[in-house]
Amino acid sequence: MCGIAGCLGRRDEQTINRMLDAMTHRGPNDRGIHIHGDHVFGHTRLSIVDVAGGHQPILTKGGAAGIICNGEIYNFRKLREQLSPKYHFTTHSDSEVALHLYREKGPDAVRELDGMFAFAIFDEDRFLLARDPIGIKPLYYGYVDDTFYFASELGAMSLAGVEVVHEFPAGHYYTPETGLVEYYRVPEVPEQLIAEPDEAADLIRGALIAAVKKRLLADREIHVGSFCSGGLDSSLIAAIAAEDIPHLHTFAVGMQNDAGDISDDLKAGRLAARHINSTHHELIFTEQDYYEALPQVIKKLESYDPSLVRCAVPCYFTCKLAAEHVTVVLTGEGADEGFAGYHYMKHLPPDQLNQECRRNFSTLHNINLQRADRIGMLFSLELRVPFLDVAMIDLAMKVAPELKVKRENGALIEKWILRRAFADTGYLPEDILWRYKVQYTQGAGCEDLGEKLANQEMSDAEYVRIRQENPEAQLNSKEAAYYFKIFQRYHPQRSILNSIGIWKGFDFAEERQKIQGTMDGLLKHQRL
Repeated sequence: MCGIAGCLGRRDEQTINRMLDAMTHRGPNDRGIHIHGDHVFGHTRLSIVDVAGGHQPILTKGGAAGIICNGEIYNFRKLREQLSPKYHFTTHSDSEVALHLYREKGPDAVRELDGMFAFAIFDEDRFLLARDPIGIKPLYYGYVDDTFYFASELGAMSLAGVEVVHEFPAGHYYTPETGLVEYYRVPEVPEQLIAEPDEAADLIRGALIAAVKKRLLADREIHVGSFCSGGLDSSLIAAIAAEDIPHLHTFAVGMQNDAGDISDDLKAGRLAARHINSTHHELIFTEQDYYEALPQVIKKLESYDPSLVRCAVPCYFTCKLAAEHVTVVLTGEGADEGFAGYHYMKHLPPDQLNQECRRNFSTLHNINLQRADRIGMLFSLELRVPFLDVAMIDLAMKVAPELKVKRENGALIEKWILRRAFADTGYLPEDILWRYKVQYTQGAGCEDLGEKLANQEMSDAEYVRIRQENPEAQLNSKEAAYYFKIFQRYHPQRSILNSIGIWKGFDFAEERQKIQGTMDGLLKHQRL
């Protein structure tokens, strides 16, 4: 994972260097800049594949062609084997494959890349900008007069003086000749769905195992770990990764109450870690720690959405902990979207459920994926998301809604088929496999802290004023207005508000309530 910045139409090396300065956290290991005509391409690198030789920009044709790339190409070895008879590779980096594939096939080369990425390629007078199918890696663009600027973060774009910043859409590429071209969209819900439980379970198990194992890609000296909150999603991923990585480093965070009782994620994480024999790490944070971290989280998150900010704070502590031990971590983003993990989804009519899954997949780019990218990169930590493998997304859209939410004897079990896929396999203990779904904040024990602080620090009159002055910001609560006030200190450009994702799921009471008892209480699912 890295940071990229560039401009077309002006040799503005000074501005590109300032933009890279603002993103050193994204790439602390190396830095490079290249001028090609009136274009400038800059890169700051977090070294994971070809640590010694993968300097960027990667150049060929005597500097007349090159690439700057943020992300990972998981199928690069297969593609390199196909391309190496014709093209000379100067590195062992996965990014160089995208450059030569473009030289071979033009912009449609993007369709053959399996990975998470945002990159810029130039070849003589041709130019390509592209973002991965779901938008795991960030990318923004805008103009200053006739000069086109792009970068990995909003904060960097502000340094270029861009007044109107646009988020580059997921699943698209851009060339000056074609404009934006969509090359991927989340599949439609098919008429024929997989409704037989054993068939669906086998397919899901095989697809997830493959998705996890391809994401272990790294040089030998780079350590890969996994979040392991004791929830279903991260625990499954950690268990699969532990098959290939002995004593896998795993991570969980949470709080401790006045009586000395720790939050449920800490209890569940310990159980899962013992089962998979991981080297487990914990961080217990206090209410004061939460409040002190909040402004920094909002600044780096580049969002004020309440649901996003709430989850970003425990994510901040988890990434801080993980970065002390590893460079790459696997996370569980995408499971709730694909297999109906949010509690509000349990109450949707079955014929609407898969459409809601599809909608959620399509909005991840500036919500949960933005959180994973920004907070991970704050600590120079790459987060990888196996549940958002395109094969997993495709499969999720084919699974019947009755298998995602199991309705039996008055019970509603979210993600039932995902649990069923790993039942009796030995990957996880029953208490983890059938654990009741809680949000990141609920499991960590901090769900209400942001709301509590907002009510203390902001008057009703100030909330009304901020909301009236900023109708486009969609401030539907005092908590949102309080976060927005902090956000504006660091990101005053009003033009970026159209790029801020606002997620609605936490408007439902079940997603907001304080939860305990998923491990040693009565709030548990019975296996069906």
